[in-house]
Amino acid sequence: MPHEVHKAIARNAMLMKALPDRHIETLLSKALWRHYERGETLFLQDEEATAIHIVLDGWIKLYRVTPNGNEAVVSVFARGESFGEAVALRNLPYPVSAEAATASDVMHIPTNALVDLIRHDSEVGLTILSATFNHLHSLVAQLEQLKAQTGAQRVGDFLLNLCDKVSGPCTVKMPYDKVLIAGRLGMKPESLSRSFARLKDARVKIEKDLAKIEDVTLLREYVDVET
Repeated sequence: MPHEVHKAIARNAMLMKALPDRHIETLLSKALWRHYERGETLFLQDEEATAIHIVLDGWIKLYRVTPNGNEAVVSVFARGESFGEAVALRNLPYPVSAEAATASDVMHIPTNALVDLIRHDSEVGLTILSATFNHLHSLVAQLEQLKAQTGAQRVGDFLLNLCDKVSGPCTVKMPYDKVLIAGRLGMKPESLSRSFARLKDARVKIEKDLAKIEDVTLLREYVDVET
């Protein structure tokens, strides 16, 4: 049985929180709850998409293998984020593979359960459209961030999104794989290391997989300064 904390995370995910309570409970009851160890595969590119996925804990990376055999990270998803909506609802194969970048917990909503709700309540369909729009908006925001912020500011914003406090000190645990973080932020690993070093100006100290933020407010001000 899923832990109550995981249920709460699922309820607050973008895909779920706009739905009426009765529909949320229906989806939670039909969902599959899985734990993945680091490196374990969720699905492979070109497999049939039969579910929508919500990350409850950990980090899930989506990637493609290039013709020369290299792995290209397409996106990374963390707690509360969902993925796979578009291909699952259109009965398309996955265009990417998904792998647990860290030990992770994931909720899988069978596509047929969601389709049944859409057929009986048009409000569900509007919610899915809204979630898809928000994904698009997020991508546009990422593009704007790439142009408007320095590398250190992007990393700072990344840490703020992981922080569970609005002020004061905060310690954030990150995936230690720098390639993974760099891929999410559109940076090279060496650029990420330099950005970590520059965050000392915002009173942030990096120790292995921990980011020790002295003052969340100070870091937010650092991130928001126009360059």
